[in-house]
Amino acid sequence: MRSTPSATGKTPSGLRVMGNTVREVVPRRGRGCLGPPVLVFAREPHPQPVNPLRTRGISAVRSRSMKEERMGQRGRVVVVVGASRGIGRAVAYRLARRGDRLVVVARDEEALGRTAEHCRALGAPTLAVPADVTDSDALGSVVRSAVERFGRIDVWIGVTGVLAYGTVEQTPTAVYRRVLETNLIAQIDGVRRVLPVFRAQGSGRIILIGSLYSRVTAPYVSAYAASKFGLLGFAGSLRQELLDAPGIDVRLVIPATIDTAVYQRAANLTGRAPRPIPPVVSPFRVARAIERSTRGRGAPVMSVGRVQSALIPFSAAFPRAFDRVVRLSMETLGLTRRPADDTLGTLDRPHHDAGRVTGGWRSPGLRAGLVALALAGAAALAGRRRRQ
Repeated sequence: MRSTPSATGKTPSGLRVMGNTVREVVPRRGRGCLGPPVLVFAREPHPQPVNPLRTRGISAVRSRSMKEERMGQRGRVVVVVGASRGIGRAVAYRLARRGDRLVVVARDEEALGRTAEHCRALGAPTLAVPADVTDSDALGSVVRSAVERFGRIDVWIGVTGVLAYGTVEQTPTAVYRRVLETNLIAQIDGVRRVLPVFRAQGSGRIILIGSLYSRVTAPYVSAYAASKFGLLGFAGSLRQELLDAPGIDVRLVIPATIDTAVYQRAANLTGRAPRPIPPVVSPFRVARAIERSTRGRGAPVMSVGRVQSALIPFSAAFPRAFDRVVRLSMETLGLTRRPADDTLGTLDRPHHDAGRVTGGWRSPGLRAGLVALALAGAAALAGRRRRQ
């Protein structure tokens, strides 16, 4: 039988209306008041609405994030391939400060040793594995060594890259092959080596380092651009293939022009000394973005360097104007007037030095470079409008 309030205004215990507890029922007073009594509800915290988007996939992501936070307290096992200098060394230092256990890989034993020594000084258990990434067996040894030492691998970061300058006609096929082997094939090979470990664990994160040249092109760096465009395509296909493995994540970090020594060590067949097109971004800033990616933060494809990243939509909206701007920028800012002998740089051999993170390119000339780029873009657009 349904309970009804008494005339005194008291309410039977447990009375609820539409999920809310009724504290008191107050009868209407006054002459001719025949309406229903007034219900006074108890103050209760609002119930949290059920999220209709909480699907199995989202639950898996949240579960994985919680698992990673617990793992981070004990120190994840992170492999950094290309850790002897530049971005690779910067990210190794950052992860060491975070408390991760590191496996650092590079072919330059001296520079790699410096990286490992500093990471240990920061308190991170660190294993240094000298290896040429273009050697598939060597990459297999890296994976085995990491698992033997630490029992698992949580994150695989592929940073290795080489750069070559020259026109298509100037650049020998052997140079194209070496750039593609180092920047693309070796990255693919490393992923193929570590994937069985991630499959067995049910979790893992792959972070590949692309370039602004993964999204736009420039003259005289066709080998490098081809390798980085290929890496973008590979990462996208791999991410789609692994949709049935929610514990395995694939990410691509796309830096703009970075202040590293890659330009001094590049292969160069142009007869002119190269330099980065400003503005240049600190490798420590890129390392911060990579570290965020290791924790599942940010987008699967993350750009670093807002100014130059604006070239991506510009190239799509105004392709002909972009071609003129980027060629002018390369010829006035990317190649100096200083003569330079032809060199293969570090394509065929490591540099064999202590290595360093930065390249010394962050100079007061930044403002002049930005102004030159803006003027070049304005001139190209004006010329396009006149022809129309």
